[in-house]
Amino acid sequence: MEARGAHSAEPLTRIAFGSCANQSAPQPIWDAVLELDPNLFIFLGDNIYADIKQPNKMVGRERTVGPFKNIPRFWAVSPEELKLKYDLLKHGQPGYVALRKKTQIVGTWDDHDYGLNDAGKEYEGKDASQQLMLDFLDEAPDSQRRKQQGVYAAYTYGPVGKKVKVILLDTRYHRDPLRSDGTMLGETQWRWFEHELQNSDAQIHIIGSSIQVVSNFSAMSQPFFSMESWGMFPSERSRLYAVLRDTNTSGVLFISGDVHFGEISRFDCGLTYPVYDITSSGLTEAVEEKYAFPFSIALALGGWVLPQTMRVHNSRCTTNTCVYGHANFGTFEIDWDANPVIIDANVRDIHGNPVLGETIKLSELQPGYFKSQAVRGRHVKRHCTLESELPWYRKYILAITFIGTLTVSVGTLLMLLVLIAVRLTRRTVRSLTFKED
Repeated sequence: MEARGAHSAEPLTRIAFGSCANQSAPQPIWDAVLELDPNLFIFLGDNIYADIKQPNKMVGRERTVGPFKNIPRFWAVSPEELKLKYDLLKHGQPGYVALRKKTQIVGTWDDHDYGLNDAGKEYEGKDASQQLMLDFLDEAPDSQRRKQQGVYAAYTYGPVGKKVKVILLDTRYHRDPLRSDGTMLGETQWRWFEHELQNSDAQIHIIGSSIQVVSNFSAMSQPFFSMESWGMFPSERSRLYAVLRDTNTSGVLFISGDVHFGEISRFDCGLTYPVYDITSSGLTEAVEEKYAFPFSIALALGGWVLPQTMRVHNSRCTTNTCVYGHANFGTFEIDWDANPVIIDANVRDIHGNPVLGETIKLSELQPGYFKSQAVRGRHVKRHCTLESELPWYRKYILAITFIGTLTVSVGTLLMLLVLIAVRLTRRTVRSLTFKED
């Protein structure tokens, strides 16, 4: 699929991306995106919230959560309602309207714009959703994306020697049930993906996945909650790395969304060079803004307690955990004139200020980098332990901390009650003794 700019004399130097935009909520973040003046904006899914979310209820006639749940928490809407929600963003958000006029916008989807929370290939409304999503992105009537099953696509930008290839994966249309370790992409999309890599002459490959590739937060947050990721499909993630190795693809950078926080992750043992995953989520939906005190404090503490084997920690983090839980968008700024070429990756706040960042040399994203003279004898493999491979006492530290805190709290409360009971008993005995005297 050829994109505008594929043969441009000017290379891409500024790329913005983001996810999780509630079409009915205020979206002031577009002002910061416009200020950056990106050459390209990439939607990473949950571009709108189409499905209807029921309140959390554990008791009563209709229970949406908990062990006695008897009705779904999310409901799909009709194609007509889905179109209305897309139109709210496309024509009703002034910042986004302004961005459409000056910047090329491409994208993929996630579950809420696909049509239903956590849905995969079983979702019956996916074909209608596909056409409406492509209408939203102004996809041409004769586009291949309208004829195929799924919204995956690839675009190449820039002149020879300074090319950027953007590959957008569809992690919904063909995906098997969660935790089945079945397929994520489906065989047709896998063959297409391999073909795109084999026939690429780009120097940088930005691979967009609606869900996180490197991080596996859910491996540590059980049994309280879980979030979708490639880590739920370990065989597919291994295949992803294998395809990149077998095609000798250089300059790979993953971008992802979904989780309602920003994070930069790195894995050094998937390829023969570092693999980065820059997660930007969300444009309006953010975990520290969605939950009120004291839940927001609990979430922040959870981010501090959980192991961080994949997360990049450096002096550019504005939080101690190097997780940003407020509205954000991601950016790449590429300095093609530097030697070596520099890619500055950032997660930015609602005002456009960097809150997480990493400077990446393109020379480090080359097959065989870890075996090269440049790193021989130096310790560089810092991110090789997957969260799912941690010992049980580290993997489930959140559950252990919660149970320990609950036990101490209950024990302290019982002790106080016993002391109060003893004191009341003594007072009663003294009163009775006084009366007898």
